[in-house]
Amino acid sequence: MTNIFILKSDDGTPLKLDHASDIHPHLTALANVPDVEEIRLSGNTLGVEACKALADILKTKTNLKVVFNAADIFTGRLISEIPEALTALLTALLSLPLLHTVDLSDNAFGGRLAEHLKDFYSKAGPLRHLLLNNNGLGPTGGTIVANSIQELASVKAGNPLFPPLETITCGRNRLENGSMDAWASACAAHKDLKNVKLVQNGIRPEGIERLLRDGLSQCTGLHHLDLQDNTFTVTGAQALADVVPGWPKIEVLCVSDCLLSARGGILLGEAFLLKRNCHLSKLGLQYNEINVKAARVILAALRVALPKLKILELNGNRFSEDNPVIEQFRQLFLERGFEGLDSLSDLEEESDSEEDVVDANFMDQEKNEIGDNLADMLGTIKIA
Repeated sequence: MTNIFILKSDDGTPLKLDHASDIHPHLTALANVPDVEEIRLSGNTLGVEACKALADILKTKTNLKVVFNAADIFTGRLISEIPEALTALLTALLSLPLLHTVDLSDNAFGGRLAEHLKDFYSKAGPLRHLLLNNNGLGPTGGTIVANSIQELASVKAGNPLFPPLETITCGRNRLENGSMDAWASACAAHKDLKNVKLVQNGIRPEGIERLLRDGLSQCTGLHHLDLQDNTFTVTGAQALADVVPGWPKIEVLCVSDCLLSARGGILLGEAFLLKRNCHLSKLGLQYNEINVKAARVILAALRVALPKLKILELNGNRFSEDNPVIEQFRQLFLERGFEGLDSLSDLEEESDSEEDVVDANFMDQEKNEIGDNLADMLGTIKIA
C-alpha cells in the first residue's frame, strides 16, 4: 500500500502557512511517515519560508515517487513571493531519484515564472508525467516550458536509468499558435509519449497543423490525445486525418468543440477506414459542425475499422436525433454490447448549404479581425 502524506487542517479548511513555524507541526507528521511515496499539498497556500522548510524535508524523502501534488498552493500570495517559494520546492524535487509525477496545475504562474519552471523541467530526468494545467503561461511562457521539455529529452537520452516521458498535460494555458513550433519540437523529441492533453489553448488551424504534422506524428505509441476546444477547420482536420493512421495504439481521441467542419468529419472517417486504429475506444466529436454525410462515413468506419469503440460523442452537430443514421449507430453499439452514443440533446438541423459554411464563417471572422485592427490603426492617424 502506498504511503501518502496529505497536508490538511483538522477541520478541513485550507491552511495558510506563512512561516516555518506555521508548517512545523505538519512537517513533523511528514517526517514520521516512513518511506512516503506520495505527497498532496493541493488547496492550501504556502509562503516563502514555509516552502523552504518543506523543501528541507523533501530532500530526505528519497522514496517519493508517485505524485507530488502542488496544485493551487499559492492562492492569495504576492507575485513577488512565488518565484522564491517555487524555486525552493522544485530544487528539492530535483534531488529525488524516483519522483515520476509532478502536478503544478491551477497556480497562476503566468509567463513571468516560466524560467523557474524551465530550470526544473529541463533537468527532471525521472519525470514520467508532467501536469501543468491552468497556469496562464501564454505563448511566450508556453514556448519557454516547451523548450525545457525538449531539453529534457537530451537528459533522458544520456542516462539509461531515466524513464521516458509518458504524459504531457498543459491545458487552459493560452498557448496559441505562437508556441506551437516549440511544442511540436518538444513532442517530437519524446517519441514515447502516450498521453497528451492540450485542451482550450486558443490554438488555431495553422498551429494545430504544425503540432500534428511536425510533433505528434512522431509519437507512434500515443494512447490518449485530447485537443478539445481549439480550432481545427479543414486545415487541422486534414492534418489529423493524415497522422491518425500512424497511431496504431490510440485508445482515446478527443477533438470536440474544434470546428472540424463537415468536410473535416469526412476526412477523419476516411482515415479510420484505413483500419489502423483498431484499439480506439473513445472518440469525442461534439460541436464540430459535422453533418449527416460525415456521420455516415464515421458510421462506416465504426462498422469495419473500429471494433473496440465504446463511446462516441456526437452531440451538438448538424443533424437531427431523428435522422436514421442515429438509429444505425445505436443498433450497432447495441449489437456490440456497448452504450455507445452520448446524450444528443443539442443537435441541430442541417442547413441547405453545409459543406463549406464553417470555413466560410472562420474566414469571415479572420477578415473582420483584420478589418477591426486596421480601423483602429487608421483611427490614430491625423491628417494635417
